[in-house]
Amino acid sequence: MKKSMIDIKLLAGIFLAYLLIYITFDGKQVFWYLYTATMLFLISFTIINEKIDDEAPTKQYFLYGILSGALLYVLFFVGSWIFSFIPGTFDNQVSKIYVKFKLEWVWHYLVLIFVIIPGEEIFWRGFILKRLMRYMNTAFAIFIGASLNAAAFCFSGYPILIVAAFVSGIAWGILYAWKRSIPLLIISHLMFDLLLLVIFPLS
Repeated sequence: MKKSMIDIKLLAGIFLAYLLIYITFDGKQVFWYLYTATMLFLISFTIINEKIDDEAPTKQYFLYGILSGALLYVLFFVGSWIFSFIPGTFDNQVSKIYVKFKLEWVWHYLVLIFVIIPGEEIFWRGFILKRLMRYMNTAFAIFIGASLNAAAFCFSGYPILIVAAFVSGIAWGILYAWKRSIPLLIISHLMFDLLLLVIFPLS
């Protein structure tokens, strides 16, 4: 634990991520521009300060990535279905989020696939979780990493995004600890987002 107190790069990464994400959600009218810039910065920060893990064979990370992304979507689908029967839960928020952050232009899809999805995995798992795992046991590191990821979405104003980031952070954290492959996580995240945002939206 003593070593974790002097990990300036970890603390700086968390601070910068929160600052940039706060600015992003504060300017919702230009969300896609700001979040793209945020992810590009965090990708650069990670590459400068940490080695990107890729320990899984190509066939394996495609297989596990597609399956895990689909299973995570099923989990979210079931959760959304259950919440739809409970008054005053997250159902209305889901509809508002789809409207507020909808994919309108071709470049939105491009930055989602090539910048935002890779950026979130490279930073939150490839940097934050990886460094946390040096100072604590794996299960606790996954929990703290997912909590830090989720807390960043407090700035969004939508509690459902906090819950979604935590649940997905736990899932992808477990996958990272198991396979140590950022490309695998990117494939998983891409599969999940395609199902959630394009093919079978929850609202």
